[in-house]
Amino acid sequence: QVQLVESGGGLVQAGGSLRLSCAGSGRTFSRYIMGWFRQAPGQEREFVAAVNWSGARTRYADSVKGRFTISRDSVKNTVYLQMNSLKPEDTAVYYCAVDRQTLRSVVPTTHNDYDYWGQGTQVTVSS
Repeated sequence: QVQLVESGGGLVQAGGSLRLSCAGSGRTFSRYIMGWFRQAPGQEREFVAAVNWSGARTRYADSVKGRFTISRDSVKNTVYLQMNSLKPEDTAVYYCAVDRQTLRSVVPTTHNDYDYWGQGTQVTVSS
């Protein structure tokens, strides 16, 4: 059974940092793009960042560029999201996800392109 388990969320003041982790089990994701999405109350799930299978190619939403960094450890089947200079508008439930296709050359940003999803971790940024 494939599982993705996020951790690292919490409450932080504006300007602070958090590091999210997402550990996969049940299969290896070394040939798949892994990404992060978020969903705030009353809003649609939105793309945050993704990293390709080799770790060499990343893609970010404009709202987080320069503040968030995505990385992965394929040996540990884990993807990370380092979030710095957090803002109240970053408050949301953060989900990790795995691409539907193997070795895709273009990093997708649409949630329909992703197959497996974690349960989410809450990130709350106070002003």
